[in-house]
Amino acid sequence: MDPTVIRTLFEYHYGQYRRVWQAVMQLNDAQFTQEVPYSNGSLRNHLVHVASVDARWLARVQGNPPPDRLDPAHFPSRQAARTQWEDVERASLAYIRVISPEKLAETLAFDLPQRGGPKHNPVWQVLHHVVNHGTDHRAQMLWILHNFGAPTFEQDLMIYLWEHSTDDEQ
Repeated sequence: MDPTVIRTLFEYHYGQYRRVWQAVMQLNDAQFTQEVPYSNGSLRNHLVHVASVDARWLARVQGNPPPDRLDPAHFPSRQAARTQWEDVERASLAYIRVISPEKLAETLAFDLPQRGGPKHNPVWQVLHHVVNHGTDHRAQMLWILHNFGAPTFEQDLMIYLWEHSTDDEQ
């Protein structure tokens, strides 16, 4: 597995979330924490969930025990949640920028009792999952943002690639 592929996917993942945050910051904290009867509920709950999941997978990939799941109640404001998000983004991108092909090929063993017990996946599959999981929740958040009247955007990977490629890459 070519690390460039993973780097591109993670740049897309966090780049699109920076756009989500731009829209979220146009709301107020009451809208940010307002419950929505779908998936994780509020925008806050979604963003804290994705940050928590990203941090937990990153720890596993690095050979560390996953941190406790983040509790959305500990993030009463947009700024509090965004600060946590930025910490996770910074750590994730720093790690991904130097990941080696050998590391991507390693098999990661972990236990998920809620998913049937022990699992074994190559690191590259785990990292693809992180991006895919983020895309799923981002789509849910874009719907919530739209309903609040906040600006939304297309999140297709191909559009991102077109917007971020150089002329000689096209």
